[in-house]
Amino acid sequence: MKASGNMVAETIAQRMNGVQGKMLSGGQAFKNSLKTLLFDWGVLIAVVGFLLGRAMILAELTPFILPFLAAVFLLRRSQSIIAAGSLLAGAIFSFHGEIVYAAVGIVAFLLLYRCVKVFLGQPAKSLPYIVFTASLITRLSIVFFSEGAFSQYALMMATVEAGLGFILTMIFIQSIPLITGKRGGQALRNEEIICLIILLASVMTGTVGWAFNDVAMQHSLARYLVLIFAFAGGAAIGSTVGVVTGLILSLASVASLYQMSVLAFAGLLGGLLKEGNRIGVAFGLLVGTLLIGMYGDGGGGLASTVTETAIAIGLFMITPKSWLSNVAKYIPGTVEHSQEQQQYLRKVRDATAGKVERFSSLFQTLSNSFKVQQKNDEEQYAHEVDVLLSNVTEKTCQTCLMKEKCWVQNFSLTYDSMTEMVNEIEANGTITDPKMQRQWRSICRKPDQVIAAMNAETNQYRANKELKRQVQESQKLVADQLLGVSRVMGDFAKEIQKEKQPHVIQEEYMVDALRNAGLDVGHIDIYSMESGSIEIEMSIMCDHINGEAEKIIGPMLSDLAKETIVLKREEPKFYSNGYSHISFGSAKPFTINSGVAKVAKGGEWLSGDNYSMIELNSEKYAVAISDGMGNGEKAYLESSETLALLQKVLQSGIEETVAIKSVNSILSLRNTEEMFSTLDLAMIDMQDAHVKFLKIGSTPSFIKRGDRVIKVEAGNLPMGILHEFEVEVVSEQLKPGDLLIMCSDGVFDAKRQVENKEQWMKRIISEIETEDAQEVADMILEKVIRSDHGPIIDDDMTVVVTQLKRNIPKWTSIPIHPKVQKNKKNVTFIKQATGT
Repeated sequence: MKASGNMVAETIAQRMNGVQGKMLSGGQAFKNSLKTLLFDWGVLIAVVGFLLGRAMILAELTPFILPFLAAVFLLRRSQSIIAAGSLLAGAIFSFHGEIVYAAVGIVAFLLLYRCVKVFLGQPAKSLPYIVFTASLITRLSIVFFSEGAFSQYALMMATVEAGLGFILTMIFIQSIPLITGKRGGQALRNEEIICLIILLASVMTGTVGWAFNDVAMQHSLARYLVLIFAFAGGAAIGSTVGVVTGLILSLASVASLYQMSVLAFAGLLGGLLKEGNRIGVAFGLLVGTLLIGMYGDGGGGLASTVTETAIAIGLFMITPKSWLSNVAKYIPGTVEHSQEQQQYLRKVRDATAGKVERFSSLFQTLSNSFKVQQKNDEEQYAHEVDVLLSNVTEKTCQTCLMKEKCWVQNFSLTYDSMTEMVNEIEANGTITDPKMQRQWRSICRKPDQVIAAMNAETNQYRANKELKRQVQESQKLVADQLLGVSRVMGDFAKEIQKEKQPHVIQEEYMVDALRNAGLDVGHIDIYSMESGSIEIEMSIMCDHINGEAEKIIGPMLSDLAKETIVLKREEPKFYSNGYSHISFGSAKPFTINSGVAKVAKGGEWLSGDNYSMIELNSEKYAVAISDGMGNGEKAYLESSETLALLQKVLQSGIEETVAIKSVNSILSLRNTEEMFSTLDLAMIDMQDAHVKFLKIGSTPSFIKRGDRVIKVEAGNLPMGILHEFEVEVVSEQLKPGDLLIMCSDGVFDAKRQVENKEQWMKRIISEIETEDAQEVADMILEKVIRSDHGPIIDDDMTVVVTQLKRNIPKWTSIPIHPKVQKNKKNVTFIKQATGT
């Protein structure tokens, strides 16, 4: 029973999901059908054209007909016939009786457009002038045929009408794409918003005369329009829409002059009450209508005004939320517009990350394709020996009369003997074992000929084997480099996809704290609140001469974040209002103090040794010494280029061993003469003081920890000798106060008569009492020089000393203001965000 009940429940759920899917697909189909009906079939153009054909301003002017036709003719040529027909229909069913002007004006516009196209080729730029001319000629022609002469008033009104047509043409050209869905998703400029409102208000004037019991349709539609824009754009947009709409309506009907005040005030109140959602905006319109309406007509028409407002509010309440959101996302400054922009930026970011990931995948595939799939060593060797023996027998045994006896009757004996001789030749270059020679002579009829052929084939086999090994090493190196690039690009793609986490509460909390402390803070942006990697930027007015940012603001942030925060970057008076841009970040757990002492061979200026200290990121610090072979300019160029290549590769994010192999391959391929260089690299993790040593042909390094001296060494040939080698990595754990001492071979091999040079260096280091990195480097170099030949320097010498210290804040944290501490919720949130 229980199982059957579950089956019934699953069946009902499946049917419900199917019904919901059909409802969703049905709703989408309805939207698509409505869009096709309005935009593709031209129903919207027809409705707008009909209302503009009825519209009139100043009781006798109809300046909307020709501009609308011109805009549609330019932008939607396929629907220009619909626009012309709807304009004529509107003129026919209007109260102004301008059917003749509409018909003649349309014909005059088309004729002028055709003439201009013949002479100019691009009449679109002169479209407003064509409308102006067509309107003026049409109006004056009608006046002349009806009155027989031109009065000054007629000339003035015809010119005004033509001028309005000129302006409205430019306005409609910008507005038509907004209502026909042919514009992209970019935000509207202020000019475009005004043009759209003028178009919509002009359309509303086509409803003048539509009334029921003193309730005018144009008033309800105008207030509905104000409600939409006040809800979408706020007080500024709402009041602007109210002013423009009221102005157009007052031109259409002088009796509606006070509507401009009603709509402007209602738009302002509705926008201010936007936070109350639709009810708040509707309440603002109602209050504005009541306050202005009581004085517009002396209170006599208050009932009709309230009714018009009620109709507008009713339409506003039943307007779908998606429509209002679509309007809001085109208005700059709205939440919907910000979300739309964020969505667009997210799409761009995802597209960029996708391309980077595809490149990463490409390099991964290329790396896999270069990896040689090695067979089993024994099987591979047996196959190669078989091929070698087949070549030998083809040249010798195939022409021998005893081949059947050797290879049919005594196959095992012959094969084993020849295999042993191949191994002997491969190992020693020839057959040196007399017993093996005697045994083979007892078996074969042509022993010397076979041995000679075997020597030739084995030498060729060894050459091919060496070439194959080099090719495989090169393939492996390329595969490792491609894999390193693939990983770097993969990590980069992940970084691109990381979004800035919202820290609104923490930002407000910090702003309040600093302002209550008397600091003039503009804004604060928190990019990360992860422990150890906090990033904060702010605009603030502060005293840079006395170090206010470092001594006061940083310690206050340290108390707020419960972690040591230090000044990273300071840009005084960065903003136009005099505020400075300041960046803060987490203090590193450890700091590095370095000292260098070096001298060239014979006291020359140019040394073949070079060193580099590279801060790769907030977590890694690299110290490197390179010693070019020999001395002088060539050695200097070799070592400096080695370090320059290494720095570039490491800064790209490639792993250390791959970076060294890449530099080695470049040097080995580039060198046309024997110019090699050593490399001593130490990679220090600034978060946990862990260090990795990568030594390529370099001397040992030493770690001085109190009275104890620890030796660090690894065996690798210098860079540039071999195309491929395995990098031996030695790891050590440093402690605060440790001195890491790295030196070139000129220092380590200075006292040649000493057998145990490591012990000699340890004694020199242990005798140094100071802990200052620079003093330690100077004293080691001085002792080494004076220990053997006095002031005579036989080789380039370089000593680099790196001291690891625990980072002790220079300034202690400053407690936050007591008023801010009352907000326990924010304090808890800050602690949770920082993990404290």
